[in-house]
Amino acid sequence: MPDADTRDTPEKGLLNHMADKEQQPGRSSHTGKLPGAEKKLHEAVCVLLVELCERFTFFGIVCNMILFCTLKLGYRSYQAAVVNMCFVGTSTLTPVLVGWLAEYLVGRIKLVCICMFLHFLGTALLPVVSFPFEDVHIDRRHVLLTLPKREQKILFYFALLTASLGIGGIRAIVCPLSAYSLEDCGPKELLSFFNWFHWLVNLNSAVVFVSISYIQQSVARNLGFLIPFVSGLMAMITIHMVRGEMIYKPKADSSLLTTFGVIFSALKTCGVRYRYFGTAVGTWLDHAKENHGGHYSEAQVEGTKSLTRLFPLFTFQILYRTCVMQIPSGYYLQTMNSNLHFSGFVLPVAVMNVISIVPLLILVPILECINSWLFSSKDTGHSPTIYIVVGHLSAALSVVVAAFSEIHRKHFPQLEQTLSEEVLLVSSMPCFHLAPQYILLGVAEALVTPSCSLLSFQLVPERMRGISMHFLALFNGAGCFMGALFVQTAHAGTQGNWFPHLLHEGKLERFFFFLASLMMVNTLGFWAIAHRYNNPHEDCTNEFRGNLPGEKLLKHQKAIKHYNAVLESSPILCPEEKT
Repeated sequence: MPDADTRDTPEKGLLNHMADKEQQPGRSSHTGKLPGAEKKLHEAVCVLLVELCERFTFFGIVCNMILFCTLKLGYRSYQAAVVNMCFVGTSTLTPVLVGWLAEYLVGRIKLVCICMFLHFLGTALLPVVSFPFEDVHIDRRHVLLTLPKREQKILFYFALLTASLGIGGIRAIVCPLSAYSLEDCGPKELLSFFNWFHWLVNLNSAVVFVSISYIQQSVARNLGFLIPFVSGLMAMITIHMVRGEMIYKPKADSSLLTTFGVIFSALKTCGVRYRYFGTAVGTWLDHAKENHGGHYSEAQVEGTKSLTRLFPLFTFQILYRTCVMQIPSGYYLQTMNSNLHFSGFVLPVAVMNVISIVPLLILVPILECINSWLFSSKDTGHSPTIYIVVGHLSAALSVVVAAFSEIHRKHFPQLEQTLSEEVLLVSSMPCFHLAPQYILLGVAEALVTPSCSLLSFQLVPERMRGISMHFLALFNGAGCFMGALFVQTAHAGTQGNWFPHLLHEGKLERFFFFLASLMMVNTLGFWAIAHRYNNPHEDCTNEFRGNLPGEKLLKHQKAIKHYNAVLESSPILCPEEKT
């Protein structure tokens, strides 16, 4: 990463960081005709372009899915929310699956081609699902084509599945975080990178939410999904143009399968020894070592031990991610059922998402100044866990505010509002009254997401960083699916009262109060264990290195040298005794 004086803009900082790195051994050897520095800058631009195009496609699909499912496919509100959260969760988990396939079953280049095809197929099918065939007439009595609802829904789910698989391939193979050459970065540079990286992603999503949501909702709602299709096509062309320089090849000394193998081997051996022998070892994972009856080397087990230290951190992110998923579900429905008119102009529903992004765009430069001051001071106890605790608290407060906003919204009289050529009966409360809950959740994202990514990198050795990010993605995906489960359970358990189809006929605020109470307990739980992650880089790295065989041998050699030096300098012992 460059220093603070060379990072005038986030784009310049990210590009300079990658351009200053030496050619990594895991990169493809195909260099083309570009000289060294120019080639690296070209590679950096290509990775960022693919990243932004993929995010553009993803947010373009998500931003108005609830509106499309309820008005076009005839879904109930809770069903549309469940579909949206499941798609986000699937897109979060597929990079882990595709990364495993690329490592063991299919070559990386071949798998990239397959994922590009799936991405193209999914984004091409979405316009087919949304196309208004019933409006195209052959003559006055016959329409061009009638697509039944059942076939339309099957095609819609198939398109979402193929698109999510394509998104997973692009994220896992073409532009993983490992492709940004973060091996030699310290804690300050890593935190700065993650801050600006998420800043760029959210800036891109803000553009998507404003432009695509308005086109889908007002200008050409049935052709709106063509924009994600064009964005995906641009991403695939970019990948094809610079395929040799862009395809990242990670080191093969660690894998997700090896990590799971160490855990299962330790559990199996631990159970057998506890039942029959009762042999005591340092930790339960030590049972997986070869010298304790397991099948894995000491280096592999010690790497897994450093990774399991992150599991409590990841577990507390599940419920937080469930709260974040209220933006494309519960909060979206609240905005959809509020007054969207502003100065004679009907705002897109998804434009409220921009309000949650604005705090992040403002806070990142401020946090950069704070982090620079903290890291330059002599306070070595600085840890990003304080950001996570404050972010979790902000998320809990956001859901509480959403509950009170729902009560407040019902006090306004109802009016008719047209969305996507459909007339809906909504509250006359202006949608901007919901802004505080979006702002609080945006503050939470600005604090939590970069800090969790930083800890996932710092708390494990370099060769385990990719596996650590895979586990973080697994737990984030679990949070998305837990949010869908909460919505489904709340609707079924209360007969639609806690998550109603028509919000003025139910008690959505009770669902928010329930979720907020869980999040407060989650926040207190993480605060109780946050001290474990203070000064993570120095403590964890030294502990991991000290447990490796080579490090132990080095320690023994240093001890012998020190012992010999003491003997040589001793005035008491005679030469024979020294020998």
